[in-house]
Amino acid sequence: MATDAEASGDFTVWVASCSHVGTDLRHGRRSLACAIQQSEGDDPDAPAFPWDIMLDLGDLSGAVAGPDAEEGQEVRDQYAEARHHRREQVYNIAGNHDASLPEEETQWWFRRYGDPTGQFTAYSGVDPTRRPFPVDGTWERYSIRVGNILFLMMSDRNDGGPPVGRGARGGYPAGAVTGDTFDWWVSLVEANPDLIIVTAHHHMLKETTVGSGPWEGFRQRDRYGAYRSHYHGYFRDGGPMGAGYLYWVDGNPDAGAFERYLQEHPGAIDLWLGGHTHTNPDDVVNGRSHIERRWGVTFANCAALTRHHAPTTTLPMSRVVTFRGGRRSALVACYLHSDDHAPCGWYPPAERTVPLRHAFQSG
Repeated sequence: MATDAEASGDFTVWVASCSHVGTDLRHGRRSLACAIQQSEGDDPDAPAFPWDIMLDLGDLSGAVAGPDAEEGQEVRDQYAEARHHRREQVYNIAGNHDASLPEEETQWWFRRYGDPTGQFTAYSGVDPTRRPFPVDGTWERYSIRVGNILFLMMSDRNDGGPPVGRGARGGYPAGAVTGDTFDWWVSLVEANPDLIIVTAHHHMLKETTVGSGPWEGFRQRDRYGAYRSHYHGYFRDGGPMGAGYLYWVDGNPDAGAFERYLQEHPGAIDLWLGGHTHTNPDDVVNGRSHIERRWGVTFANCAALTRHHAPTTTLPMSRVVTFRGGRRSALVACYLHSDDHAPCGWYPPAERTVPLRHAFQSG
């Protein structure tokens, strides 16, 4: 398949997360299908936009008691609404709501319906031989190469019981990876200094973007410091301090492994893409907006496609990142999938041009 990148020298990546398909479906809204139809021009009230691949950064499920096969089939059906793109053009990672329960097979639901490696084609619809860019790795951590861009894709690991994963109620909000995943990330970063490196995880890193600082997922209930849910659900036993960021590495709380590495190796990567915190594109918390620079890296929160999951702060939006041939910069545009905040479509006040360490080359 010839991509737009091969035709024009540019490469366009649609980055979205947090469709919470089951939650919106209960309210009569097909969050994932709606966004896909808008992108392809099937909604007369929304402008279409081109994309070469989609990075779906997790929380396909809206379940709080662990996702089930019925919701998984709905995810597959909504992806199948695409008329001009293949399922294989979507690259998935798991979010905390996609987590399996402690007594279940590890991450069975995401492996079956997210299925980045195409091992469960009958459930996911993903045929690995039809990928425009092959996946190198496992469902938990993998890379894809597009020209001189290396995408490092890491799934969240909020499974396996408290405190990292919350037993009968799916994954806790605080983000998690294994030590093996961190070591894999470091090895690929250090092996590829000549490439544009884009890292994707469901969560942002600590104190990088809106709502990603300690305790910023909540509101204080009273003058004694008790917390109540806001961006995220408050669960006392699940590392609530880190509900808004990647908090656990190998079960170590507030590990800071990625943050320390980037502080010691500024500019080691170009972009960190995440989601998790649902909010409007103009929201700022403690001086941090949706797109910020730290340690020589651009961090971009790309959530969320849902309208009804965590509705106090949520409105449907995503990001479209265009890597322009021969340029050492990328355009990060904001697309509103409803008219709750502003007219549906492009939202210019949130658009940013971000630097890259190398000029993008598609071939």
